[in-house]
Amino acid sequence: MVTERPDRTAYRAWRTATTRWSDDDVYGHLNNARYFDLIDTAVNAHLHDATGLDIRTLPAIGVVAEVSCRYFAEMGYPRPIDLGLAVERLGTSSVIYRVGLFQGDPADDGALACAEGRFVHVYVDNDDPARPVTPIPDVIREAVAPLVV
Repeated sequence: MVTERPDRTAYRAWRTATTRWSDDDVYGHLNNARYFDLIDTAVNAHLHDATGLDIRTLPAIGVVAEVSCRYFAEMGYPRPIDLGLAVERLGTSSVIYRVGLFQGDPADDGALACAEGRFVHVYVDNDDPARPVTPIPDVIREAVAPLVV
């Protein structure tokens, strides 16, 4: 696991999220719960876009086994957030993602991550979620393999 504050080169796929007035907490910072929404959305939106499928209907689905976030700098409304996505580990039944959250101009204050999430998907049978699936479905593996760092 990366321990220092990552820069934009640590990620392979990108998307942008808009911030909303209601995303900030009483102190004017992005609320902690919003970070986790963004991390989850970055991963699942990539899977949807890369496969062209509704991933909820696949025979095997990724369920979240772990999610965490390290905070480095404040973020908040009204600036957009760039979400960088990378795969730390592509296993036989799980994927470990890293999602960098950046705010600001990359040439100025937005070159380093404001936060980084770690997100673990374990693949299970869609009809019997108690049963892990090995190997990860090919369509998912093909969507995430280019993200491996």
